[in-house]
Amino acid sequence: MSEIESRIVEGFADTKLVVHCMGEASGRPLVLLHGLFSSAHVNWIKYGNAQILVDAGFRLYMPDLRAHGESEAPHDPRAYPEDVLVEDLKSIIAELELKDYDLGGFSLGSRTSARGVLAGLAPRRLILAGMGLSGLSGWARRSAHFVDAIDRFGSIERGDPAFVAQAFMKTMKIDREAARLLLGSVDDTAPSELARITMPTLCVCGADDEDNGKAQELADALPDGHYAETPGNHMSSVTFKEMGRAMVEFLLD
Repeated sequence: MSEIESRIVEGFADTKLVVHCMGEASGRPLVLLHGLFSSAHVNWIKYGNAQILVDAGFRLYMPDLRAHGESEAPHDPRAYPEDVLVEDLKSIIAELELKDYDLGGFSLGSRTSARGVLAGLAPRRLILAGMGLSGLSGWARRSAHFVDAIDRFGSIERGDPAFVAQAFMKTMKIDREAARLLLGSVDDTAPSELARITMPTLCVCGADDEDNGKAQELADALPDGHYAETPGNHMSSVTFKEMGRAMVEFLLD
């Protein structure tokens, strides 16, 4: 596996964010955002998809979102204003001095990437993985599911819809107080806003993943949307190298 370098970037309210970098410095810049309760390592590096992209000539920048991975997890509610992850993303791109780059995310990372574009970011190409149309517009319902898992943490039994979220939080050693604050900062994206996402956009999703709605519907709603199906469900799709290969095919097309 290629060497991984890590650097610290200050996000909103001076929160220290760790950005993991892979690939030759001369490679094409690609910023990748992970999903909720995950990390750059689990989402992109551990199962080989980051290496697939590096081998295709990309220089990867993979931040751990605030309250995740190696980044700070402040408990001050003032550190979680509306769209704070978008503010962090803008700070990272500015600090890295990226001008011509591609941007992608998985699940929460997809929401953040889409809202980043709506806030003025202009990647050449965009990847929204593990995301459907209703997932962007129906965040309140999805967020309530995870807040419930946090509030009932430790008492959720197998068979309960929140059991998987509880198990993943345990595995990832999530700071639940910080995560709860973060969940309240994420906004819905109305379908009418998607007309402003004009760059070529890949909606790649596991065949058994409809946690955030149907990815094909999202691709159809975008001005230049493209759909790719890969194996797996919402939890497992990032473990299949088909996801990385679909991303490479799209980015190099």
